[in-house]
Amino acid sequence: MTQEFDAAALAADYWSTSIIDIHPGSINVRGFPIQELIGSISFPQMIWLMLRGELPDKNQAGLFEAALVASVDHGPHAPSIAISRMATSCGLPLNGAMASAINALDDVHGGAGQQAVELYDSIVALENAGAALEDAVEQGVDAFIGERGKYLPGFGHRFHPVDPRATRLLALVDASVEHGVIGGKYAAVARGIEALLKARKNKPVPMNIDGATAVIYAELGFAPELARGVFCLSRAVGILSHAWEQRGRKERNKGPMPRQMAYKYTGKPERHLA
Repeated sequence: MTQEFDAAALAADYWSTSIIDIHPGSINVRGFPIQELIGSISFPQMIWLMLRGELPDKNQAGLFEAALVASVDHGPHAPSIAISRMATSCGLPLNGAMASAINALDDVHGGAGQQAVELYDSIVALENAGAALEDAVEQGVDAFIGERGKYLPGFGHRFHPVDPRATRLLALVDASVEHGVIGGKYAAVARGIEALLKARKNKPVPMNIDGATAVIYAELGFAPELARGVFCLSRAVGILSHAWEQRGRKERNKGPMPRQMAYKYTGKPERHLA
């Protein structure tokens, strides 16, 4: 028996969205006519509106923008940046180089911000259940390590003894707490983790860029997965910049190290079939 249906209604429901409403001569984003948004709001405000459904206030937008600015680039030794340059030298157009690089922003390279928000959330949940901050931090960190391994996202850096980006972002966080823009709960949790790590390792293990941006995204109410998503938006600027610079160098087949430097072979010595 053939089931009758309204094809137009089915298609409309299939692609239903609360983000954008388009008709001939009309484009509304989250209910706002696009012509009212153009020239009136910043790109970070537009990102917020698209993701969250409402516009941030000026102070929220400023803190969000600071986190985006801080994460744009970390040099050619960052895998995503190196990939963009190598892909460009292999003949990929800019969009292909960007796609190749962004695809590398997974759990190990690019996922620490999301993981840090998840860690902070677990500690806040323990606090909300009645645990004191210090106890919640210790329980949350131990549970995180037990489940995911000894690496703790958002703390320590292989290159910077103290990450200058984190220092500046945390100063902005403190100012935002003082002015009532954010509550400060996640900032307190992150600093509690710093204190715990220092006590356990007998040396400072400062917050890095991922830990600091995670504080901002969590304080502003972004879901953990969006912390990675907006990091990808930010790092895409650096990826594009390096791909474009590489394009101008006219190099071909750029590998992961200069051709004058040999890699180390660790296999069997030369041998023969007979």
